[in-house]
Amino acid sequence: MNNKSLPPVGKYIDPLADFAFKKIFGTEPNKDLLIAFINAVFRGRKQIVDVVFNKNEHPGELREKVG
Repeated sequence: MNNKSLPPVGKYIDPLADFAFKKIFGTEPNKDLLIAFINAVFRGRKQIVDVVFNKNEHPGELREKVG
């Protein structure tokens, strides 16, 4: 395998990647970061004071329950 085809290894994660964004903004310890980010996006038009994290795993429907 050629090393030129591998992405460079860095010290930081890319927040634009889905996994990284969820790790940074989607966890309870980082709730204040999420609120600050959302408020920055709204630019004062709305003020978010709290967020609630819901379970993000949704099991598929079972064949027995359909119908």
